[in-house]
Amino acid sequence: MLVLVAPGQGAQTPGFLTPWLDVPGVADRLTWWSAVTGLDLIHYGTKADAETIRDTAIAQPLLVASGLVAALALFPHPSDAYRVVGGAAGHSVGELTAAAGTGVITAESAMVLVRERGKAMAAAAAVTETGMSAVLGGDADAVVAKITEHGLTPANMNGAGQIVAAGTLPQLEAFAADPPEKARVRPLAVAGAFHTHHMAPAVDRLAELVPGVTVRDPRTPYISNTDGAVLHDGREIVKRLVSQVSHPVRWDLCMETMRDLGVTAIIEVPPAGTLTGLAKRALPGVETLALKTPDDLDAARALVEKHGTPSEFDASPTWRLVVAPFKGIVKQSAVRAGDTLAPGTEVAVVESHRDRQPVTVPHGGTVVEWLVEDGDPVAPGMPLLRIHPQGAV
Repeated sequence: MLVLVAPGQGAQTPGFLTPWLDVPGVADRLTWWSAVTGLDLIHYGTKADAETIRDTAIAQPLLVASGLVAALALFPHPSDAYRVVGGAAGHSVGELTAAAGTGVITAESAMVLVRERGKAMAAAAAVTETGMSAVLGGDADAVVAKITEHGLTPANMNGAGQIVAAGTLPQLEAFAADPPEKARVRPLAVAGAFHTHHMAPAVDRLAELVPGVTVRDPRTPYISNTDGAVLHDGREIVKRLVSQVSHPVRWDLCMETMRDLGVTAIIEVPPAGTLTGLAKRALPGVETLALKTPDDLDAARALVEKHGTPSEFDASPTWRLVVAPFKGIVKQSAVRAGDTLAPGTEVAVVESHRDRQPVTVPHGGTVVEWLVEDGDPVAPGMPLLRIHPQGAV
């Protein structure tokens, strides 16, 4: 199984988009998305210096645009991707790239949302001097305890021995002077304490916008930063895109879900390298490819040919399925074939060592059939129930 992943803020480097302009169509798309965002994305991706593209309001649209143009270079016809890509995930702002890539929102909607996300997060970061520091090594529980002790938030749980602490600069300075045992603390070149309560104003801004966004269910499994769950309800994905701005990124759980899915290969879209680096340490045996320049496209196509398999979502009408959020045991409710269910009705619970999560019917409709038995073990994204939607003929 092949998964595509998109990196978050901090992965960008000066000039990283320059070689991509030689790929037919890339400059045209970037020019169009520059009009959507009000930013000269070609300039920022080719000519701007590191300090300029560190600006959150610039970095975030640049990241999403670069990931999407590279994905379209790999799959010029997006429908081809759904037949071979088994899942998608993005780290932080990379979730918008993944949402557009899986068909939940359009590329234009993603660019509008990332424009407003970047501006709002930059404004929130300007209220108080805040930042983030990576903690490398140490016992994970001890690291989180020490982070909390200093009033900080474990904003990114990245796995592979990396946790990112976020908070005010004085808090981070005190933390650096009193690091967790057997761990190194390294300040990150970011403009604020992302994925903490400091970003609450940005959440409010995005919440104003998303009711007007056209949303569809994903064409391939979407793995959420919130808890590593596989989601199949486009509205839930967009809801999480908003709330995730002020909540920790659980990339460790995303990679755990990839392991449970049986992922055998990962391709990271540009500016690539960060997430494949984490996967090499956390997912041994999984082939990885950082799609950094067009020179990597042939190798990426070979990896697609070797590991690509159809998604179960694309094999069946997406509006008919209710799926498992993660690996566990399914406990059915008293729902039977022929029952008519209102949107949001709970139909099952999936229990695992990680969590216990209710499974609901996002759209409502008539139950066609259960695809599992009560008490069955289930995998992430596995179809549980088939629904005939309300209003369908």
